[in-house]
Amino acid sequence: MSELVPTFAAIDCGTNAIRLLIAAVDRNTVTDHLREMRTVRLGEGVDATGEFRDTALERTFAACREYAELLMQYEIKELRFIATSASRDVSNRDAFTAGVKEILGVEPEVIGGDQEAELSYRGALSGLDVSGSVLVSDIGGGSTEFVTTLPDHSLVSESVNIGCVRMTERHLYSDPPTRQEIEAATGDIRNHIELIGRTFPIKAETTFIGLAGSVTTVAAMALGLHEYDADLIHGSALSMEEVDAVTDELLNMTRVQRAKLGFMHPGRVDVIGGGALVLRESMRMLGFTRVLVSEKDLLDGVVLRLGNA
Repeated sequence: MSELVPTFAAIDCGTNAIRLLIAAVDRNTVTDHLREMRTVRLGEGVDATGEFRDTALERTFAACREYAELLMQYEIKELRFIATSASRDVSNRDAFTAGVKEILGVEPEVIGGDQEAELSYRGALSGLDVSGSVLVSDIGGGSTEFVTTLPDHSLVSESVNIGCVRMTERHLYSDPPTRQEIEAATGDIRNHIELIGRTFPIKAETTFIGLAGSVTTVAAMALGLHEYDADLIHGSALSMEEVDAVTDELLNMTRVQRAKLGFMHPGRVDVIGGGALVLRESMRMLGFTRVLVSEKDLLDGVVLRLGNA
């Protein structure tokens, strides 16, 4: 790729992790220079208290300082900082905004679920060769976004407050979770997904695309990987039976056992069961027999938007 192709950067700060992408953008092609993730658990306790904890803010600011140093190594045309689910729900958002702006020089944009869904949709499809009707599901820490296209090519999206961190904090207390805890989480998820099934135009030929860490981790386990390999995971297709089996296996493991899995990111060890449940119940409730996995996501959507502004 020519050196004249501009470089853009995007930071996504969600409930569980803060992620950085520095990439060259040439029309609809994103070429990574650097992709990083830090598990900061910004949304720890938010579901119960409605505010960020001081310790969670400091973990997030520490990651921002690391990212500031990395950004200085590149000639960035524009940086955009996106804040998602946890930042919508809190009473002390100003402390978060001020800290980020002081460190990185940009103000976080707290985007709504509809915008998050649109960016995730755009990012997910940028790395896949898919035609026809699609439904994209972005499973986060605090919320899950669903987005599809209507016959007139307009986007329709829905954001629901189910995610790996929120489900774990709300229901999955034990190690491993008890049957009663799993049933409670499953019922909670199904109540939210029922809305999607009623409002979205899902056809028999619709392709279901899943993205973000919960989905890619389930894929890594289903593929039998000994270490995380984004190239093998991207574009893989998992059957309902594979998702079901992996979800059961993860929920039956202790945190110590999950931590020993070579592909498991340390920041997902305690919440992956909740994320896998969201994926499984989404497929069950919406009638999908397989999920196509994308390693491209909201970050790719953000830099594409910057590069094509």
